[in-house]
Amino acid sequence: MIIIRKEWPEQGELVVCTVKKVVDFGAFVGLDEYGDKEGLIHVSEVASGWIKYIRDHIREGQKIVCKVLNVVPTRGHIDLSLKDVNQHQRSDKIHVWKNEQKAEKMLRFVASEADVDFDQLYDDIGHKLVKKFGSIYLAFEDVVTSGCSVLTDISISKEYADIIVKVARENVKLPIVDIAGYVSLTCPLPNGVEVIKDSLKTASEFDVPEVDIEVSYVGAPKYRIRVTAPDYKRAEVVLRKIAEAAIKIVEKSEGVGKFHRDRL
Repeated sequence: MIIIRKEWPEQGELVVCTVKKVVDFGAFVGLDEYGDKEGLIHVSEVASGWIKYIRDHIREGQKIVCKVLNVVPTRGHIDLSLKDVNQHQRSDKIHVWKNEQKAEKMLRFVASEADVDFDQLYDDIGHKLVKKFGSIYLAFEDVVTSGCSVLTDISISKEYADIIVKVARENVKLPIVDIAGYVSLTCPLPNGVEVIKDSLKTASEFDVPEVDIEVSYVGAPKYRIRVTAPDYKRAEVVLRKIAEAAIKIVEKSEGVGKFHRDRL
C-alpha cells in the first residue's frame, strides 16, 4: 500500500487506477493514490472510435493511468478518461508512482530506525518533504548528494535527518546520464604529440564529485570524451570544461583545438 492522499484529485491530473468493474456503459475504477475513492470511465472515454466490445479495451484488475475530467466532491463523483492519456504520459506516471511506492518503504525504514509510529512520522515530516522537494522519493534522491542540511533547513530534526540520509544512501540509486563529445587536437611543434598527450591527461584527471570521465582515441586528430553524471546539466557543464581545458593546453603550444558535441 502506498501513502494515501486525503484530498481529492484535480481536474486534468493523471492518476493511477485499478479497474474494479467493467460494464457496457463504462468501467468503475479505484484511484490507487486516493484511498477508497472511485471513478467512472464512460465507454466514450475508454478508446477513440466506436467500441464494439468494451472488454477488448479494458478489463477487471488492470492497472491503468487515467486523466481526471471532472470532480464533484459533494457527490463523491470523479469522471475519468483513458483515451486522453498517451503512452509517454502513462510511462512517466507509472514511473513516478512506483518511485513513491519505494519512498514509502524507505520512510517505513526511517520510522523503524527512529522507533516511532509510521503515521506519526509521516504527519511530522511527510508534508514538509513534499512541499520542499515535490515528492517523498525526490526528497530521498536529493539527500543522497546534499546531506542532512537540506532537511534541517526545513525544520526536520537532526535525528530524523541523519536516519533519512542513511536510509537514502543505502536504498537510492541515482539516475545516471551518459553523454559524449569530441575534440580535434593538432600541434605543429616537434613535441606536438607530447603536448596533445598532456592535454588529454589533464582532461582525464579532471576531478568532479560523482562524475566519471573517460578519454579515448578515435583517430587522429579526434579524441572522444565520455562523461557520466547524476544529471544532464552537470554532465554537459563538465564535458565542455574538460574540452576547453584540453584545447587551452594545445593552443598555448601553437596548436589548434576544436570541440564537437555530437558524434562525428
